[in-house]
Amino acid sequence: MAVKKVWTITHACGHEAERDLSNRPADRRAGFAEWLAKQECTDCWRAAQDDETDRAAWLEAKRATEQAESEAWSDQYRMPPLAGTERGTAWGVRCRHQVLAAAYTVLVLEGTMSEAEWEQLVEAARSVSRAGWWIDQRASAPEDLAELLDAATESDRPTENPFV
Repeated sequence: MAVKKVWTITHACGHEAERDLSNRPADRRAGFAEWLAKQECTDCWRAAQDDETDRAAWLEAKRATEQAESEAWSDQYRMPPLAGTERGTAWGVRCRHQVLAAAYTVLVLEGTMSEAEWEQLVEAARSVSRAGWWIDQRASAPEDLAELLDAATESDRPTENPFV
C-alpha cells in the first residue's frame, strides 16, 4: 500500500483543507501534515497579515504622536538635544520624557520630594546628553533616578588616573 499523498488538515483556526503532499518525500508527509495542523489556514494567515499591516500603521502613528509630545515637552523644559544616531536620538527623547514624567509623578506628586529638589534632579538630567543612556534607563524605577543620574554625571568627572 502506498503512503497517502492527499491529507485532510484541520488547521489551528478550525478550518479544514485538503493538501496534496505528493511533492514531499513519503517519510516526511506525516510530520509536515502535523506541522500544518498547528498553523492557521491560508485565508486566516492572510487576514492576520492584513491585521499586522494595520497594526504597523497604528504603531507608526502612535510613535509619531509620542515623538511630537516628547519634543514639545523637551522644548518646554529646555532639555538639550541628545547625541546619537538619528533613530537613537528620537527614541532617547521619548525615553527621557517617559522616565522624567514617571519620576515626577512618583517622587513629587505622590512622594515627598519638593519642587526645588525636583529642579535639581532635572538640572542633573539636562547634563546627560547621550541618547543611549536614556534608552538604557527606560525600565528603571523612578525612585532610582537620582542615583542613576549621579552615576552618569560622575562618569563625566575626571579620574585621578586617566588610563582607568
